[in-house]
Amino acid sequence: MNTIGSELRLTLFGASHGPCVGAVLDGVPPGMIVDVGRLQSEVDLRRPKADIGTPRQEEDKVEIVSGIVEGRSTGGPITLLVMNRDTDSKKYERFKDVPRPGHADLTARSKYSECVDLRGGGQFSGRMTVGIVAAGAIAKMLLEERGIRVAAFVRQIGKVRDAEERDVTSGVLSRSNDVRAATDEMAEAMRSEILAAKDESDSVGGVVECVVDGLPIGLGEPFFDTVEGEMSKMMFAVPGVKGIEFGAGFAAAGMRGSQHNDPFVLVDGKVRTAKNDAGGILGGITNGMPVVFRVAIKPTASIARGQRSLNVKSGRQTDLKIEGRHDPCIAPRAVPVVEAAAALVLADLSMRGGTVD
Repeated sequence: MNTIGSELRLTLFGASHGPCVGAVLDGVPPGMIVDVGRLQSEVDLRRPKADIGTPRQEEDKVEIVSGIVEGRSTGGPITLLVMNRDTDSKKYERFKDVPRPGHADLTARSKYSECVDLRGGGQFSGRMTVGIVAAGAIAKMLLEERGIRVAAFVRQIGKVRDAEERDVTSGVLSRSNDVRAATDEMAEAMRSEILAAKDESDSVGGVVECVVDGLPIGLGEPFFDTVEGEMSKMMFAVPGVKGIEFGAGFAAAGMRGSQHNDPFVLVDGKVRTAKNDAGGILGGITNGMPVVFRVAIKPTASIARGQRSLNVKSGRQTDLKIEGRHDPCIAPRAVPVVEAAAALVLADLSMRGGTVD
């Protein structure tokens, strides 16, 4: 299925080297003011940056086909279209017989037969996230009307990790540098890590942290529609995501209950916690603290370095060198995608929970 959401439904369409990619967002309340310029600026944040991104340069101009008239939502499905113009598909035909390590070539052909479109990764490509970011920009605006802010930043690239405590402001400030790090100093260290991998014809992974503040107590459902569950499903739809943790995350396994439990306190007449190892969620439901989660982004699968693969037609091992235009690290470009995906989930849960009409 290419659709996710209950009250606010997102459908993706297109393919990496097809005529276009885009999204349909259904369920946006009528009369909502949609800042089209803001929407475009969010999509622009996802574009590759200079020496740390792919040489593929798409304009990524968002065309609004339906659902918004004179800057306001109509209540009908909002269709967001982005054309593909800078494509080079010549090098992809061979991957049907010689699948690229780390890619979905083998599994895609197994599921969809030889008819599958593997050009640029087809529907498995990170190119598909353009629609997520465009639709997520609208979800962000909906949440911001209710005082909820969503912002992310790069917490780690390779072995370079930002160990400082950060908040939602860190995500906002990360827009000032191409790496999307919380500070310029961290950005330079992370950039060096990316370029070192690039110089060796290799790639490197990273960690993106997202913080959401302003959420009310009570969002989410126990067991099967928890905030963590709904968020995780969406995050694993983002190509390259291999793991997710909330609050203290996996570090909680090495803690005692007396360390991990967050004591309740009263702040300005509201119940809060003295710290936030729970990541803003208890029993699958928001507790009024900022929701904090991190996603692990794998190294870009397409690398210029030679690799071993298998010709599935002949059954023989073969050497494979991938030509083309690829990011040495996709974590910086994943930041606006993670923000958008989180906003879509929380807007949908808000509608389901009655916070948004």
